[in-house]
Amino acid sequence: MVHRAHSSHIGSGLSIADLIAVLYTEVLRMDPGNPGWAERDRFVLSKGHACAVHYAALALRGFFPVEELQAFGQEGSRLMAHSSHHVPGVEFSTGSLGHGLGLACGKALAAKRRRSPWRVFTLLSDGELDEGSIWEAILFAPHHRLDNLVAIIDYNKIQSLGAVPAVLALDPLADKLRAFNWAVREIDGHDHGQIRAALAQLPFTPGRPSALIAHTVKGKGVDFMENQLLWHYRTPDAEQVEQALAQLPSLQ
Repeated sequence: MVHRAHSSHIGSGLSIADLIAVLYTEVLRMDPGNPGWAERDRFVLSKGHACAVHYAALALRGFFPVEELQAFGQEGSRLMAHSSHHVPGVEFSTGSLGHGLGLACGKALAAKRRRSPWRVFTLLSDGELDEGSIWEAILFAPHHRLDNLVAIIDYNKIQSLGAVPAVLALDPLADKLRAFNWAVREIDGHDHGQIRAALAQLPFTPGRPSALIAHTVKGKGVDFMENQLLWHYRTPDAEQVEQALAQLPSLQ
């Protein structure tokens, strides 16, 4: 998809592929035949630049035909290169970083006030935590006891222009979130068993929002992309696509 569209952010997509897979096969309450179902769980991909993997999951779950993925990033396609709410199953258009958690807080608060059972999940990038708006939302959620809110942090340690510790250090991230009164778990974000087990225990603490810090690898699964800043923006050429696909598990 990314090669065909001459797009980018393939490293960012591969770092969250396992998280998205578990969410869309085992966790999120949804109805692909009725994307607007009122009781559905809401999912917000705050790091909207990684939308290719999200679109793929939605197509595989039946929200729209898999064949439409071929139009990703093409002129006139609704499958834009950053998340678009025109796509069935996408709650919000995202890509300008720092807004997803605030949106998720609003949805979670609405559910609380309506006494609705649905939950709100948002997937954030680690570099995105440089945004002040994120920390406003981190302060807001526990104040309103939003234990129907889950923030998943893709902690791959690389952001757009460098390593996270060099650009703006986040650690000790778990301690900071706990100090803001979040319930926190840390996992290997590529281990489906750990992802599954953590998300089966929601909320982590009643009365508190849940934060899942997922330690991941940028470009996971492709040896020449793993932990490489270059693959935040680069488009794979035809030869690199063949090399990458040879390393990744087949859908067949």
